[in-house]
Amino acid sequence: MAALGNLRAVLAVRDFRRLFSVRLAGQFGDGLLQAALATFVLFSPERQPTAASVAGAFAVLFLPYSLIGPFAGVFLDEWRRQQVLVYANLLRGALVIGVAVLVWMRHDGLDLAVSVLLVLGVARFVLAGLAASLPHVVDGPLLVTANALSPTAGTMAVVAGGLAGVVIRAVAGGGDTGSVIVLASAIAAYVVAALLATRMAKDRLGPDEDTVRNSVLGVLQGLGEGFRQLATHPVAGRAVLVVIIQRLAFGALTVLALLLLRNTLNSVGDPDAALGQFAFVTAAAGLGALLGAIVTPGRVRRMGYVPWTVVAVAQAAPLVAFGTLAGMYLPALWPLIIAALSLGFANQASKVACDTLIQREIDDDYLGRVFALFDVGVNIALVLGVVAVAFTSPESGIAPVATVMVGLVIAGNAAWYHGIGPKARERRLAGG
Repeated sequence: MAALGNLRAVLAVRDFRRLFSVRLAGQFGDGLLQAALATFVLFSPERQPTAASVAGAFAVLFLPYSLIGPFAGVFLDEWRRQQVLVYANLLRGALVIGVAVLVWMRHDGLDLAVSVLLVLGVARFVLAGLAASLPHVVDGPLLVTANALSPTAGTMAVVAGGLAGVVIRAVAGGGDTGSVIVLASAIAAYVVAALLATRMAKDRLGPDEDTVRNSVLGVLQGLGEGFRQLATHPVAGRAVLVVIIQRLAFGALTVLALLLLRNTLNSVGDPDAALGQFAFVTAAAGLGALLGAIVTPGRVRRMGYVPWTVVAVAQAAPLVAFGTLAGMYLPALWPLIIAALSLGFANQASKVACDTLIQREIDDDYLGRVFALFDVGVNIALVLGVVAVAFTSPESGIAPVATVMVGLVIAGNAAWYHGIGPKARERRLAGG
């Protein structure tokens, strides 16, 4: 009941609802974009994915931005974040037009990779801006509820966009033409997100203090300041590390599930069946994230950040390992769904706690660059998880050793976080 009351209280804040709507529209567009690219690159009859191609796709999508992300964080602490949300959403809509042209021309080489890289780079910039803006519209004890609702609902919007993209493509007749129509829908979603951002005042989302750094040296100094903030605030730094390790496991499970569904559980010549089942696994991960967000605020207030995060992460270790192994050897889809549900729950529970700790521990003047650094770590971990499994597993996806290792990584993460201190401070911050 308390959690429901906090949810109503958060949604009663007008500017939170406005910021929330920008997130939902933009991330729905992200889901449409991902669906279009997945169907074009990984789930088309003439393009059978290998472990190397899967790893390469993830590396192109996430790793290059990780090299420039910290610089984006500095600018988030200099520019009006409301203006960033308006113009960045319009920019990525414009960039997707170029992606759609390349897909229409059936280009799947370096030109497409660079175009997608630019779109996703702007998308990650927007997400960092949304996270840094949140404390300006919600504060006090409701911040943990806002942190549970916002990214989780965003994740669900991505899932919904992805499923909608699959349906739109099928209704459009499939093929590359269907992918182009899905991309057009993504462009519309980004324009809507930009228009929604205009409903907030230009100075409403901060930053609180204007700090101008126009030189490369200034950007590098800002990057160093972001690192120092995490180093001098160990409560936030430890929570960041927990989430990063969980993302490593998520990347590994993603590539195992993709290879199993595409090359083992379904006929190689039937990519649509594999795509449909992958959508079910993705939806299960999204549902797990939703459950984690619903449960976490109340559990944090009663148990504290560290004990609850340990419980949430620890439950995933056996379920991910046994579920993925059962999916390989039965073979069947439902164990993979259970594994995805469990890991989605663990990842979102730890993410909610981490976001709140950062916002409470780090001064607003540094929030943009700290969240950008956090985003970089998450992206690198995702790619490392994908690459580690892709290049140590057969294309069938039947990789018991890799699966057990993923389970051990998750269990080790929970054990490490349980053993560190000081836990009393995390409990006090939780209000418990």
